[in-house]
Amino acid sequence: MAQGISHIREILAATRLEHVRYAIRDLTVLAEQLAQQGKEILLLNIGDPLKFDFQTPPHLIEAVARAMRDGKNGYAPSLGVPEAIEAVRAEAERKGIRNIRSVFITHGVSEAVDACLTALVNPGENVLTPSPDYPLYSAVLAKLGATPNSYRLDEDMGWEPDLEHMASRIFAGTRAIVLINPNNPTGAVYPRQTLEAVVELARQNNLVIFSDEIYDKLILDGEPHLSIASLAPDVPVVTFGGLSKAYLVPGWRLGWAVVSGDSAAVKPYTEGVQKMLRGRLSASHPVQYAVRAALEGPQDHLAKVISKLRARRDLTMDWCSSTPRVGCKKPRGAFYAFPRLEIPENDEDFVKRLVVEKQVLVV
Repeated sequence: MAQGISHIREILAATRLEHVRYAIRDLTVLAEQLAQQGKEILLLNIGDPLKFDFQTPPHLIEAVARAMRDGKNGYAPSLGVPEAIEAVRAEAERKGIRNIRSVFITHGVSEAVDACLTALVNPGENVLTPSPDYPLYSAVLAKLGATPNSYRLDEDMGWEPDLEHMASRIFAGTRAIVLINPNNPTGAVYPRQTLEAVVELARQNNLVIFSDEIYDKLILDGEPHLSIASLAPDVPVVTFGGLSKAYLVPGWRLGWAVVSGDSAAVKPYTEGVQKMLRGRLSASHPVQYAVRAALEGPQDHLAKVISKLRARRDLTMDWCSSTPRVGCKKPRGAFYAFPRLEIPENDEDFVKRLVVEKQVLVV
């Protein structure tokens, strides 16, 4: 072969990725290009509290540093260190969750979602996901070759699930229902009667409920958060949680999944999740020692976080209500607002124009 001549063909990505999109991160490519040109970008596209004026509680940093000093730097057990698992189980029990069958510690909630969906869904099957949704779920399901299937969140009802529409979207190949409560991106917090109705749909149709509760401690108006698993001791429920949001450590990538429900019903499934997690070895070892410190240690930072979020939520609502062609349902949890804008172009073109012209990135 002559020097300098290559006969290597173009390396194509797998066709299963054709429908995989992750809007929160995909749009950052344009923002990064602008930043490289010296422009300062206001990043409102991702739920990272440390990009703003929030700081990690010092006792969590000390817990991880202590674990490192104590030599907790090798591989951990695949399902999590016992101390972390016990702390998560105790937290789930405090939330009223019974019939807990398994607890898994993961690289953030994202890995928990990926592993738990992968262990359940076959190509051509489907999972009910909310619309609008947090795009991780649709991205993972697209990778798995699942058929898209979404249920409406009703803006007129404060972005609660449209239960009639949800029921109409249950087919022979439907395996599960995804709830995000408190909701990302709408900020809705679901009441008991809505959760009870979802439980009954799952029970009647032999469905798993995936309940993403990463924002459960960020309730802005004082109402208690209700975990759907506490209403369904017999129904298979996978409750996702983690440290990223309420404990202000998104970069540590520490999440978990709690599987509850009828023992015989969930046993084959939990074994499948365990197989997935053994294949990736373990979550970060020293970081797992922050779990007990977070869940059982001082919680005083939460009042300060919620106070800031409430003030910013109220300021956002004042702006939305006084701005022509803008409306927004009041978010009651998490740290997002989901306004309705009357704009001449489609949403993707608008977002791109906003970051180019105003250096503000939204999603």
